[in-house]
Amino acid sequence: MIHTAMKIIFPLTLALALPSAFAANTPPRNETTIVLDENAVKNLGIKTVEAEESAFDRTLFALGEVEHTCESHSVLSSRAAGRIAEVLFHKGELVTKGDVIARVESRQAGNPPPMIELKAPASGLITDSQTHLGAPVEPDATLMEILDLSTVWIIAKIPQNDASNLNEGLTAKIRIPAIGNKELTAKFLRLGVGADAQKGTIDAVFALPNPNNELRPGMRAELSLIASQREAVLSIPREALQGDRSNRFVFIKDYEIANSFVRVPVLTGDQNHERVEITSGLYPGDEVVTHGAYALSFAGKGSASLKEALDAAHGHPHNEDGTEMTKEQIAAAKNSESHSHSHSALVTTLSITCALLFIAVLAMAFIIRKRLKA
Repeated sequence: MIHTAMKIIFPLTLALALPSAFAANTPPRNETTIVLDENAVKNLGIKTVEAEESAFDRTLFALGEVEHTCESHSVLSSRAAGRIAEVLFHKGELVTKGDVIARVESRQAGNPPPMIELKAPASGLITDSQTHLGAPVEPDATLMEILDLSTVWIIAKIPQNDASNLNEGLTAKIRIPAIGNKELTAKFLRLGVGADAQKGTIDAVFALPNPNNELRPGMRAELSLIASQREAVLSIPREALQGDRSNRFVFIKDYEIANSFVRVPVLTGDQNHERVEITSGLYPGDEVVTHGAYALSFAGKGSASLKEALDAAHGHPHNEDGTEMTKEQIAAAKNSESHSHSHSALVTTLSITCALLFIAVLAMAFIIRKRLKA
């Protein structure tokens, strides 16, 4: 009887337990190649360019700030004593050279007393004013300070190792966050008087035209300039490079399998605002993925479907054809997933129950056999 029960229970236990075991040990997919269909390539907008050897500009990035030039400062004063009778311009306003800024009633005898016009000695921004209506005025007292901001300086912190690459007339691309994403062009004038030994930097002075007077001293500046140039450097567009500093990789087109892309680890060198040097991992002529590389990087391992790539890249669910799922489809998918999990849990429970039952039968058989021998 015991042998008969074991013959029935043992196969049943294996039949229920083995599917779960095999499901949990499915062989991993290819970890370097991603295969898509035509529809996936179209929906992801996959575009490729060839890695090429060409002249490469190494770009230096630096931070700095806007300062007024040393020749830009001027002051307004009166040659005669009196009192302020009229104020026409105030602090923060722009003036043009020759504009009447204020009028002073002279202390000289007269009926009415002589009026003295105070005119702007230069064009610029009034940064300080002591011209208050009725206030006394003494000769040579500073009444206003004016900054000519038609040209400003950008003072940038440059690594000392790159200082020798800065030549007079070298241009730099400037971005001032305070005025938006405009790209401005400044010219290198000279290095600063001293260097920062602790930070390893030195000040570099750039001249930047400011015809609209929209730049103000103290504004933050972001610079990029060509520090050096080399010939025959293998490089790719920056958007093709994926991963972090410790794990850089790109996707290249596989010429043997249609619509397949191989993940290739690479080592990088210098970079500029458009391209990055590749020192290892690619050859000239390799077609690297630019547009769509970010989505492919989420696909991770093996043969990714269009849905998997789009879900990872965009952060919300898609259908298999690449279209976005509606609310109804999302709800249906969740219900289906819940049912699948429930079924899986049921199979697991039955497998465990049968295994325990099998162990119990073996234990019972062992006990009965022991008693019979006794």
